[in-house]
Amino acid sequence: MEGSDSRVKLNTTDTSVTFSGLEAGTTYCIKGNAWDPEKRQGDDFTVCQITRPCIPVLTELEVRMVGSEAGLSVSWAPSQGAGEYLAFSSEGLNCTSTTGACTLAPVGCGQRHTVTVTAINEGGPSIPSAPEEFITFPCPPEPLRVEETKAGNCSVLWDAIPYTDTYVAFIKRDDGQEERCNTSSTSCNYHCQCGYTYLMTVFAFSLAGSSPPGPVLNYTTLPCCPEDVFISLASPGTLEIMWSAVRGAEVYETRAVEGSEVILCNDTAPVCALSDLTCNSPYSVVVIPCNEIRGCNHTCRSHTKETAPCMPEILNVTQINTTSVNVSFSTPNRAGTTYKVSVVAQDNRNTCTSRGTSCEILDLPCGKVYEVSAIATTTVGDSFPSYSVPLETAPCCPATFNVEQVTQAMTNVTWSMARGTHTYMTSLTSPKGTARCHTLDTHCLMGCITCGTNYTVSMEAISRTGHMSECTYHGFSSSACCPSGVKLYRMANNTLRVYWRSTGGLHNYTAKMVGSQSNYTCTPPPGGNTCEVPEIMCGDVYNVVVAPLTQDGAMVQFCPQRMYSVSCSGSNVGMVIYRGKRSLD
Repeated sequence: MEGSDSRVKLNTTDTSVTFSGLEAGTTYCIKGNAWDPEKRQGDDFTVCQITRPCIPVLTELEVRMVGSEAGLSVSWAPSQGAGEYLAFSSEGLNCTSTTGACTLAPVGCGQRHTVTVTAINEGGPSIPSAPEEFITFPCPPEPLRVEETKAGNCSVLWDAIPYTDTYVAFIKRDDGQEERCNTSSTSCNYHCQCGYTYLMTVFAFSLAGSSPPGPVLNYTTLPCCPEDVFISLASPGTLEIMWSAVRGAEVYETRAVEGSEVILCNDTAPVCALSDLTCNSPYSVVVIPCNEIRGCNHTCRSHTKETAPCMPEILNVTQINTTSVNVSFSTPNRAGTTYKVSVVAQDNRNTCTSRGTSCEILDLPCGKVYEVSAIATTTVGDSFPSYSVPLETAPCCPATFNVEQVTQAMTNVTWSMARGTHTYMTSLTSPKGTARCHTLDTHCLMGCITCGTNYTVSMEAISRTGHMSECTYHGFSSSACCPSGVKLYRMANNTLRVYWRSTGGLHNYTAKMVGSQSNYTCTPPPGGNTCEVPEIMCGDVYNVVVAPLTQDGAMVQFCPQRMYSVSCSGSNVGMVIYRGKRSLD
């Protein structure tokens, strides 16, 4: 043995010899001599040979990065006499080294390596070391997937990774907020709010270390539902919906549903108007937020809004009397709807309300033109007004009416203007006949009047469209007839008697004599037909008239006058001479 005094001496006749019990990794020098049969020593030779190294002892296995690759660093205790070492893995990797370590590379995730080390020198390889088993770092968990069991509760899941002790999931929200979850299972729960994008990755851990970074899962939650949805009635057939913009929404779909009718509105703005809706109908309105990544959130709460009532139709306007009408209308809405009827003129408005099919409007002024319309009213609002129907109230009757007899057979009738009246039809009616006058004016002359007759006075006030009001007034009595056969007779004592033929009846008459120097009157008892005028001044011409008296005692002015000349005979009345009739002044 080199460097030792130890000697082993063997004699043999063979051509080979085996030395056992030698120390491993030690250089031995073998000197040989040949001997002849006569025991004579021949030439010698010397050969030095090292024995194989000792069996290496593995001390450490660990994963290390070699550049951008992972390698398995193998360490062992030095073996005596070893020139180099060979590390070998059951995965087919090997490495050599003259020192006490080398790295098997590249190694992958989740590999089970059985590693041995063999020491080598000129004498050959040692017996391999006792095998050591080593499991590399786990593979990254994949595939990743997300389950959102209900809004706000999410789970990230993955398949089990071999040779893994624990997992760490990193969940980062797009606003920077991050969550971390440590687990030994294959899922992690986290709170996922609407309208966010979450980036998730999961690392697997074992004693060998962490897995490489795995895939990053990008998960976007549904956009948030608007909570402050405000629905108003923009017009009877239009709903305006407004809300605050919500996180995650790129476009909003507003949907209004009533029965089989569906109205849609898509817009990027948080406001929408849905028009041409069915009146008096409850619509279920929902605002659905959408984005390109996740689509639409169909879990948003719906809101019910009723449209305005339907427009009624005026069916009939019936005049009850000159100042009242009954208005009937259609009722196209649900029971309980209130209908308001308006009768509108230029300067006034009258209304009535009803939950039925008609209502009455009272105390309408006469002689006016109105427009009649109706609206339906609910707690939601008012309908469109119905189409208007014209209404004309009966023309007014003249407030004042006067009949004045201007001749025995003719009267002058006058009256005040009446609102809404275009023409007037005046009638004086008695059992003996009727006198009529139709005029645009506020007066007319009516002939064919019979004297001494009581007349009923009436008027028809007629509008331009033919509406008519029946007006009645106090009756009119024509004066008694003017007497005929008026004569003047001379009596004694300067007295004249006036005589006339009576028309019958107990009428009051007055005889009047008007001269140039004196006037005389006489009045007989009712029904009388003579009266006497005493102390007549002779020598004068007298206009004599006998006329009936009116009810207030006035003498009618239209009876004819007769002219008489009264002469003197001495100081007394002489001849009375009739000189004819004269016209009225």
